[in-house]
Amino acid sequence: GEEHYNCISALHKSMRGSDENASLYWLARMLEGGEDPLYVARRLVRFASEDIGLADPLALTQAVAAYQGCHFIGMPECEVILAQCVVYFARAPKSIEVYKAYDNVKECLRMHTGPLPPVPLHLRNAPTRLMKNLGYGKGYKYNPMYKEPVEQDYLPEELKGTDFFKERKT
Repeated sequence: GEEHYNCISALHKSMRGSDENASLYWLARMLEGGEDPLYVARRLVRFASEDIGLADPLALTQAVAAYQGCHFIGMPECEVILAQCVVYFARAPKSIEVYKAYDNVKECLRMHTGPLPPVPLHLRNAPTRLMKNLGYGKGYKYNPMYKEPVEQDYLPEELKGTDFFKERKT
């Protein structure tokens, strides 16, 4: 019932708040109450990117490993795998930078009127002679061939100067 959602919310908020004791409590309350460990593991995968993100890129690896471990061995043995992951997450630095930036991109797409801007020609793949003749891929600079990053636009002209990691340009 509702307590299922209350407990997962409490677990998320405890990890987000870096409270390892409360995080373990809510995890144990869920598992000892019969919660599917794979449900918890799936939520940890989401938490790794949503709440920890780039502050600790290994968090996602931890979460996926915990999910796989739970899948392989099941309960009750997988409880310690989930406990390790939950404590790791509670102790991890947090960042919602990517989460917010992606929300800004979605808002940009939703607020756009008319057809979406086309992919710039230099970014298009040119697998046929016709596409090459139309200018697909022309002028594209393949970064690995240069010692330094190259100056090149990757967004459509209409979005030039947009930084989704900052407040969206109006």
